Amino acid sequence: METPLQARQLFRLDNEVLAFRFTATVSDRAGGAPQERLSGPGRLKLWLHAVGLDAPDVSSAELEDALVLREAIYRAGLAVAAARRPNPVDAAILNRAAAAGRSTSALDGNGLAVWKLGKEAAVPDALGVLAADAIHVLGGADRARIKACEGPGCAGLFLDGSRGANRRWCSMNTCGNRVKKARLAGK
Repeated sequence: METPLQARQLFRLDNEVLAFRFTATVSDRAGGAPQERLSGPGRLKLWLHAVGLDAPDVSSAELEDALVLREAIYRAGLAVAAARRPNPVDAAILNRAAAAGRSTSALDGNGLAVWKLGKEAAVPDALGVLAADAIHVLGGADRARIKACEGPGCAGLFLDGSRGANRRWCSMNTCGNRVKKARLAGK
């Protein structure tokens, strides 16, 4: 099993929207050869731990449910970024996952927000958190600020919080930096 340091190296954890951080478990979506980061139940368990949604164990069926949810979030996000309504099938997947989750939010001993997941259904609870986050962002007041990254090969979703709503990249540290380096190199 990978360590938390390895989790930060395996996964993009820099997106401020939890649901979009989940969609980033596939990289290079627009590059023709997407790279799956959730290659097995252990990887999903590691990602959940890295984002504070600890699940004691993840089954193969739960991994499949997670992948279905992730792709529904991504497709719905792309639709909203293009000022379209999400496909009703994707909306139903999000709604079903959100309704199935029975997590609660709480303040820990340090006064930080944490998620409490059920011992019997930790993964469905975690998926419920992700679906509810997606619903909140995709259907909320900031939905017009949802964008797809313009970085070569990326197409990752992000919420543009810039004053002029003119941000083009999911992260300046990754995609934005690559574009600027390529410009300097004359490519």
